[in-house]
Amino acid sequence: MSVAQDFVKYGKKIIAIGRNYDAHIKELGNPPNAEPWFFLKPTTAYLRNGGTILIPEGVQMHHEIELGVVIGKEGRDIPKEDWEQYVAGYALGIDLTARNFQQYVKAKSLPWTSAKGFDTFCPISEFVPKEEISDPMNLVIWIKVNDQERQRGNTSKMIYDIPELIRHCSSIMTLQEGDLILTGTPEGALGLIVHGDNITAGLESPEGKLLASWNGDAANRIGGYKFAQQV
Repeated sequence: MSVAQDFVKYGKKIIAIGRNYDAHIKELGNPPNAEPWFFLKPTTAYLRNGGTILIPEGVQMHHEIELGVVIGKEGRDIPKEDWEQYVAGYALGIDLTARNFQQYVKAKSLPWTSAKGFDTFCPISEFVPKEEISDPMNLVIWIKVNDQERQRGNTSKMIYDIPELIRHCSSIMTLQEGDLILTGTPEGALGLIVHGDNITAGLESPEGKLLASWNGDAANRIGGYKFAQQV
């Protein structure tokens, strides 16, 4: 098995694109971006299908369903027209956010990696080879909590498409085999996940064929960091 095929084990970084769907920007009351904007999540946040999401004490956890792009070979300053040469495949990812923690540190102009980087904060599906997806810019992504749909969107609604994301990210940092680019989330990302919830998510073709999925539960974390907002 190649590094890209087992990116969860061997990948070095998760690049998460923010504010890449207009409706999501509006629901959070954020201004649009002049260019793609991203942050990093640690690979220790990965959680394979069937795992249990752990909610740190004091955290209000929100879900953000996203298409992930798995990088297949190292590249720097990649031209847009060459983007596909650097893609090994795709995956379905959930970018979990400690929203109250994030809002607190953002209000103080502090970094908010911690709010995105807890263990289990990146549930991830199986690897999908690029040959199985004819058009990654026309895929349906959705997430349900306790069988109630929370988010559903189409990757065609991205502000910045995958070729531009690869060009932009590689102009800043070298992309390596096994890296994952989470491409942003559609509207509906303010939904709360709490102890005992069941979470299901899917990546589908426009015709409704299921290409990848994730299913697991959520539970309160015992021990570890506790978020207590300071006045």
